[in-house]
Amino acid sequence: MIKQKRTPLFELAVEQKARLTEFAGWEMPIQYIGLKNEHEAVRKRAGIFDVSHMAKFAFSGKGLVKELQKLVPSDLERLKPGEAQYTVLLNAQGGIIDDIIYYHQGEEQGFMIANAATTEKDKSWLLENLQNSGVELEDFSQKKVLIAIQGPEAVEKLQAFVTEELKLIKAFGHFQGEVLGETAFLGRTGYTGEDGFEVMLDAQVGKKLWRSLVNVGVTPCGLGARDTLRLEAAMCLYGQDMDDSITPLEAGLGWLVHLESKGDFMGRKVLEEQKVNGVKRKLVGLEMEGRYIARHGYPVLVQGETVGEVTSGSLTPTVEKAIALAYLPLSLSKIGQKVAVEIRGKTYPGKVVNKPFYRSSSRVK
Repeated sequence: MIKQKRTPLFELAVEQKARLTEFAGWEMPIQYIGLKNEHEAVRKRAGIFDVSHMAKFAFSGKGLVKELQKLVPSDLERLKPGEAQYTVLLNAQGGIIDDIIYYHQGEEQGFMIANAATTEKDKSWLLENLQNSGVELEDFSQKKVLIAIQGPEAVEKLQAFVTEELKLIKAFGHFQGEVLGETAFLGRTGYTGEDGFEVMLDAQVGKKLWRSLVNVGVTPCGLGARDTLRLEAAMCLYGQDMDDSITPLEAGLGWLVHLESKGDFMGRKVLEEQKVNGVKRKLVGLEMEGRYIARHGYPVLVQGETVGEVTSGSLTPTVEKAIALAYLPLSLSKIGQKVAVEIRGKTYPGKVVNKPFYRSSSRVK
């Protein structure tokens, strides 16, 4: 039996009586006080997540941006130091190896956060494609704590422990600052559809920050609430809503593809063809009638014929409806399209609706 990894904050999860689960080889908290309460805390006040299991890669070297430009469809040369870009690593077929956030720190320095389940795959791919380029990669995945503070009150709660003025940082802005007297990396990013920061710092000060935030009323949250929050915001989960066989245009991430402003990159030819000829399938939002939950892997039918498959689905606390993401043929992806989902041998009606299912009024731009 393979021993599961634990983050430096694991002992706090045990102390706070979290329910634990296996995720991508890590033993992680799935709930503390209940998924609904945690979800609502993030939507209405502030919640805190241990996301230290995420991949964390630091890059350095001349020509860094030029080299990374070849691996993503987004134009990283547009970034100024202190800005970040959500984007995807692509294979030669235009398929998504992983979705990442790249934090631009200057012409010769940058940082990348990627998914925990794909840490080794991403690292191998990056090293393979950066070899002989002069760009160095340092893996901080198990060396640093990463804490996400999310919600309408997140910035106010975090500010009490940070020297710099957080309100001055725009969405996807980032900086090296001082948290509880120690150096930390802070980015105004997140995976909940709400405002907030992700803070990377050393283990001991990370534990201290976690306790400090909980002491001022920030709710500890597990992976369960993180999943329902991101689903309402229609944020894709790698390995479910997208993978190596799906292009960003099919996944509804066309806004990441900057064909006009950059040169050649991995998978460009496939994306150019899809831009001209259109995609054959598309990731859509579904809303079920009633409270029947369309879950990952369930077949989607139109007029009795299976036409697609649910990738993510749940009954979520804020929307208070059974919602889902699914791939459908382009011809069946229009808003209002009637569908049925097969759930345990029976079919239940739903329809295609606009994404996201929820949009925060307090999120910064």
